[in-house]
Amino acid sequence: MNALALIPDSRLAAAATELVRDTTSDLIYDHSRRVYLFGALRGRARGLAFDPELLYVGAMFHDLGLGEKHRGSGRRFEVDGAEEAASFLRAQGADEDAVRRVWTAIALHTTPGVPEFMDPEVALVTAGVEYDVLGIGYDDPAAVTPEDRAAIVAAHPRPDFKRRILAAFAEGIAPKPDTAFGNVKADVLRHHVPGFVPGDFVTTIRESSWPE
Repeated sequence: MNALALIPDSRLAAAATELVRDTTSDLIYDHSRRVYLFGALRGRARGLAFDPELLYVGAMFHDLGLGEKHRGSGRRFEVDGAEEAASFLRAQGADEDAVRRVWTAIALHTTPGVPEFMDPEVALVTAGVEYDVLGIGYDDPAAVTPEDRAAIVAAHPRPDFKRRILAAFAEGIAPKPDTAFGNVKADVLRHHVPGFVPGDFVTTIRESSWPE
């Protein structure tokens, strides 16, 4: 089976594709499509029963919160992307359970150790992100064969991807650095924003207003 055939052929998926294609860079668009495909392949290998449309929307919207329109929101970019997806799904007539699953999938996609125990769509957005960004599962051909990976990357290339995706993370989060507290994006700002000092959980506890 051609891995690209896993992309849903539906009105909802087509609308999601059009919106993301029109509002993001090639970098984010191609990355998001790869996230869906790698997540779907990993889910199939694990025998998970997932809704392809919801997984697709979760994957396609997962980095929309990095966009310029959200840089003054004061919220984590994951939440901004989740809210974009929720608005899109409601406008498309999706039910609230579908909205909840996609919202959660996007909101938690940078929170390792939690999504894998949740709804399949939640687990697999994170699995796709981890594969494409971190290389987790890259050496497991039982889930994603080298042939599937080559076909996916041929359709959605990743030139200079490591540098470019880190730069996109930094650009999207630097205007609201406080949102990196306690999550992996603090590492991005530490490497990319001169003078950035990450929040410290222990210091926050010790310096809280509590007298004891």
